[in-house]
Amino acid sequence: MIDLSNVSKTFTLHNQGSAVIEVLHDVCLRVEPGECVALTGASGAGKSTLMRMIYGNYMAQSGSIVVGGVDLVQAEPREVIRIRREVLGYVSQFLRVVPRVSTLDVVAEPLRMLGQPSRAARARAQELLTGLNIPEPLWALSPTTFSGGEQQRVNIARGFAHPYPAMLLDEPTASLDAANREVVLSLIEQAKARGAAIIGIFHDEAARARVCDRELDVSRFTPARAA
Repeated sequence: MIDLSNVSKTFTLHNQGSAVIEVLHDVCLRVEPGECVALTGASGAGKSTLMRMIYGNYMAQSGSIVVGGVDLVQAEPREVIRIRREVLGYVSQFLRVVPRVSTLDVVAEPLRMLGQPSRAARARAQELLTGLNIPEPLWALSPTTFSGGEQQRVNIARGFAHPYPAMLLDEPTASLDAANREVVLSLIEQAKARGAAIIGIFHDEAARARVCDRELDVSRFTPARAA
């Protein structure tokens, strides 16, 4: 479901004489349905950069990134948007939403964008918010007013609202208490059981050991570390 072949990425430092820095070189990775692969490596190895490339926030200089049968390196922007909407979910560390939209609608939005009736989308949102211990009185408020931990749980609920065939998880258990950590790990296990292909960054070693089938050390593809 997720297939990376010879993916490379450079950054041009325009404020430093347009110097070109190669940060990743010839990354190859295939993630099968029902499999979870952890990206590992020291800080600065390129884990987050690779995740952003797979999601299409960063453009690869070469290679292919195939998700759901579509090469996102070559795809038109509208096709990338479709893949994000239907196929590829992304739980980042940061919640970015429009202010004044209620928490319930923030979580339900991915389902409504796919044409689900409002009642069904909101019911799924309620189920997830309840499971992640977001108090019901908060559901009508904008999550922009929440604490960092509450925003993270809203972000997780939104990311798991639709049963995406492929998922990217960036530190999904960071800073969670034991009860909510268990909920998130269970959501990941359920996603794997239904056949989702998952790539994640897990600094929580116990979480990584529980839900990940194997690891990929991104440092192997970082030219500066190859010497």
